Amino acid sequence: MLLHKKLKSYRLILASHSPRRQQLLRDCGLAYLPADKYEVEECYPATLPAAEVPLYLSGLKSDAYPVPLGPHDILITADTVVILDDRIIGKPRDSGRTHRVITGVTLRSRDKRRTFDSQTDVCFDALSDEQIDYYLETYRPYDKAGAYGIQEWIGYVAIRRIEGSFYNVMGLPVQKLYGELERFIEA
Repeated sequence: MLLHKKLKSYRLILASHSPRRQQLLRDCGLAYLPADKYEVEECYPATLPAAEVPLYLSGLKSDAYPVPLGPHDILITADTVVILDDRIIGKPRDSGRTHRVITGVTLRSRDKRRTFDSQTDVCFDALSDEQIDYYLETYRPYDKAGAYGIQEWIGYVAIRRIEGSFYNVMGLPVQKLYGELERFIEA
């Protein structure tokens, strides 16, 4: 049986206002309710390895969800980071290098929880300062991990190759989420 049919008796709640995550979940054919906005201070221990930060933050977002879950609710929270040289990066300062995009996802119901991640390596061609400035000024990608959107101009002209999930780079590893949701409701 297809997952969307298995989920008929459940209510998926997506605790993300990212239009990309919403689109990806919708395009997977999974009906969901967007959670109302709520406050989460996205802080993590300074000693936490960079690769563990998205797992920690997705769990933090799940724990901070202020509404008690009903017996058939499944809450989905996620956090994506871009890592270069074992450090989380924001606005791109250089190019021509490979970085890793990691998305942590937490599924939580009233009585169980599952947190997992997806990792994708993205290899950029070298970009001139003019190209980087053009992208930043034209697309204003500051709300995105690593300050770029793979589905935008920069992805078309500068990404040489990726190893892993394209959709993970957009912010939600839907292929992995699909399988994890299936295992979550069957456990």
